[in-house]
Amino acid sequence: MFAKERVHILVNNAGISHIGTVETTSEEDFDRLFRVNVKGIYNGIHECVGHMKTNGGGVILNMASIAGSAALADRFAYSMSKGAVIAMTYSVAKDYIQQNIRCNCISPARVHTPFVDDYLRKNYPGREKEMFEKLAKSQPLGRMGEPAEVASLALFLCSDEASFITGVDYPLDGGFFNLRG
Repeated sequence: MFAKERVHILVNNAGISHIGTVETTSEEDFDRLFRVNVKGIYNGIHECVGHMKTNGGGVILNMASIAGSAALADRFAYSMSKGAVIAMTYSVAKDYIQQNIRCNCISPARVHTPFVDDYLRKNYPGREKEMFEKLAKSQPLGRMGEPAEVASLALFLCSDEASFITGVDYPLDGGFFNLRG
């Protein structure tokens, strides 16, 4: 028999992407994005928040996206799902502040991951390098973020050094949100 362990930190970091407008997004695609990106976050929080309440608190960190609060073309369902993650973050932070549960989220812009490389390979065969440069240069800092930069912010937000931070959506975006255009 296993002893119940205390849940100190929950990082909700699963998600899928989708390209399309409201007209080109099928109901099946919409449901799939909602099921993974919204209901997946809900399921993680739902399972952990009771343990955190019972054991003196904890930290919940949700991964959203800049698409949840900034208008991005052809990202209808993805933006909807990430906007829901941001709203859930605020709601959980408000509802559980008295139980010493902090809840924040990180909203990255483009981060160079294998997902980006696969996307470019599938959609721009033979032009991957050119399109990578174009996407990188569309960021105000002139490059994509790196996974280690996201991890560093996540580590900070889950640490005791961030004990006075709750109910915040952190845009980790190389200036995209405030400096683009």
